[in-house]
Amino acid sequence: MGSGNPKTKNTTGKNKNANKDRTAARRAKIEEQRRAERARERRNRIITIVASTAILAGLAGGGWYLIDAANGKEQAKAAPVSGEKTWSKLTQNHVDKKVDYPMTPAAGGDHSQVWQNCNGDVYTQEIQAENAVHSQEHGAVWITYNGNAAQADVKALAEKVAKTPYTLMSPLKAQSSPITLTAWGRQLNVKKESDPRVAEFLDKYVQGKQTPEPGAACTGGKSA
Repeated sequence: MGSGNPKTKNTTGKNKNANKDRTAARRAKIEEQRRAERARERRNRIITIVASTAILAGLAGGGWYLIDAANGKEQAKAAPVSGEKTWSKLTQNHVDKKVDYPMTPAAGGDHSQVWQNCNGDVYTQEIQAENAVHSQEHGAVWITYNGNAAQADVKALAEKVAKTPYTLMSPLKAQSSPITLTAWGRQLNVKKESDPRVAEFLDKYVQGKQTPEPGAACTGGKSA
């Protein structure tokens, strides 16, 4: 009987040691998991910061690009068309007589109280300058041509005008250039319809900033 008690004590001691070892191992494993979790969190934070920075940089770069593009477009819009002639301080009186305009075709000044219809109207006969100038006052571009203009160019211009509100077209023998585009205070001479300045002039001056009365009617006026 005396020998049973030591065996019990030894078993208890072994169990305690085993429990301590298991507890230590469990704690070590938990700590390892925590370290791994903290490491993952740090990596995720770094990835998030890098990604956010890249996105913001991209947006900023894109934003500046869009701003620069818009500014460039506005600057191009403000610049004169290469080769254009300009006149300023043009009078705007309504008169019922012929006006001696200092330029041909007329590009502004006193004019008839009746405007020439300019809603993409194509005229096959010459029209009165005084009526066309009133159309220019409303923001229309008047395209004219003489006998030196190629028939293919005349046809192409007529098709372009027919699709463009606030434009009108007619022949004009007295002009020096085969083709002339005229807005209020602005004029451009070209030889061919394919000249890229034709589209540039129309884009810039149909209802452009030079217009004294933007938005005024281009219908309900003189039709011939």
